[in-house]
Amino acid sequence: MTQQNTRPQTQPGAWASLIRAMRSWRTASVALLSFSSGLPLGLVWYSIPDWMRDIGVDIRLVGLFTLAQAPWAFKVVWSPLMDRYVPPFWGRRRGWMAVTQLALAVFGLLLAGVGHRPEAIWVVGAIALAIALASASQDIAIDAYAVEVLRKEEQGAAVGARTALYRAAMLVSGGGAISLASRWGWPAVNVLLALVYLPILFLSWKSPEPEERQVAPRTLREAVWLPFLGFLARHRALEMLAFVLLYKLGDQLTQALTRPFLIDMGYNADQRGIALATIGMIATIAGAFIGGWITTLVGLGHSLWVFGFLQIFSNVGYYLVAIVGGVNLPLMFGATGFELFTGGLGTGAFSVLLLRMTQKRFSATQYALFSSLFALPRLLAGPIAGFSVDAMGWPIFYLSTLLLGIPGLVMLARFVPLGVREPEFKVEEVARREPIAPGALVGRGVAGGLLSGLFGLAVVALLAAIKTMRAAEGAGFDFQAALRQVMKPAGIADWVQLVGIAVFAVMGGLFVAATVAARRGVRS
Repeated sequence: MTQQNTRPQTQPGAWASLIRAMRSWRTASVALLSFSSGLPLGLVWYSIPDWMRDIGVDIRLVGLFTLAQAPWAFKVVWSPLMDRYVPPFWGRRRGWMAVTQLALAVFGLLLAGVGHRPEAIWVVGAIALAIALASASQDIAIDAYAVEVLRKEEQGAAVGARTALYRAAMLVSGGGAISLASRWGWPAVNVLLALVYLPILFLSWKSPEPEERQVAPRTLREAVWLPFLGFLARHRALEMLAFVLLYKLGDQLTQALTRPFLIDMGYNADQRGIALATIGMIATIAGAFIGGWITTLVGLGHSLWVFGFLQIFSNVGYYLVAIVGGVNLPLMFGATGFELFTGGLGTGAFSVLLLRMTQKRFSATQYALFSSLFALPRLLAGPIAGFSVDAMGWPIFYLSTLLLGIPGLVMLARFVPLGVREPEFKVEEVARREPIAPGALVGRGVAGGLLSGLFGLAVVALLAAIKTMRAAEGAGFDFQAALRQVMKPAGIADWVQLVGIAVFAVMGGLFVAATVAARRGVRS
């Protein structure tokens, strides 16, 4: 990857490009379709955890139930199918949009039947997983459509509007749904959310086709190997993926359990709804539009740096809410609004970066790869945040999110040094080494899995030791006792915790094996 360091001057035609982009039907269709992407995420990410905590579900189980978001983190697994196969109606991308939007409407109606019953908590979890699967598939199609249909000068404005409507939809199905449910009940709210997909389906039908038609991969092997494993074989590819993974880590950890946090602080459903559906929506829309506008005018490189610092600093607001305690509406409203505003800024610039890193022919698979890694911290944030809060309490947890935002800035400096206006993301193939034997490849994968599992086990034991030390006055820090406790599960949350460590180990092993195979090849 190299950088093109242009002079820090105003780009000629920036204002004109911005105005043209905002008037474009391509920009408008991408932005409006993004509203459909945000609706299911708000439901799974915000509303369901809020309902669970409100009926008294253990905070650890609330955190674990956020694993229903797994499809957003692993959508790269089936994205090659959506690159390779084309539905018989509405084209390569719009056809898949229609299929997934119909599925979301059906699952939303099913949720309306059980989403208000405390005894059906596991059924709710299963439906939430199905919604997440359909929504992740919809995101694959819409993201690929945005890569193919947008011109370069339209990207900043489109991403600004897109992020605004995406996050607005999250707040509608999150904070807005929570407020309405307190009056109408969850069945009526879920039916209403399901019916929203009907006009969105009409929009998918009327959206324009890309100006340049892309040829679909001829085989499934081509659809998988070239965009995915082929990318891993490129110079500095792992560093690039690490940057995608870490840039918004601290911000995503902060957002993971915001609703349960506000409940624990004593805020009722109306107050939480006002914070998220009113103040939060205005702040999000303003942040996304301003972020897209600034990115167009000052350049992607400058925007990534400024917004990166702001989204880390925004976590201080929730820390102040935690240490003050009790109901303090001005402080809570200010913290929520500022955090969502800066989150909109950072997401806008980051989305432009992902668009520029993606090859159009493999837009579904490559963008899914990047966005999956972008979503992975959000997936892991719930369980990590749940157990971290249980161990150290809310104030220390929010302080820790400030530190966890720093690695993203360190990786940003690797690719976009301060002063670079428009970075160029070019990757070069690494020098090929001798192909690895199949047995050695398996050994590398097993070693990677063991190291990943040991790391996960150590983190969980560390949190357990901290919890014990805080719970018993005068108790010391006993890591070994905590480790033994983790290895001897006593309840369902403990068992799920062990399963999560095992899954993390398997993911680590597979990633190590895939990377080695891509870079060296496998001996016949």
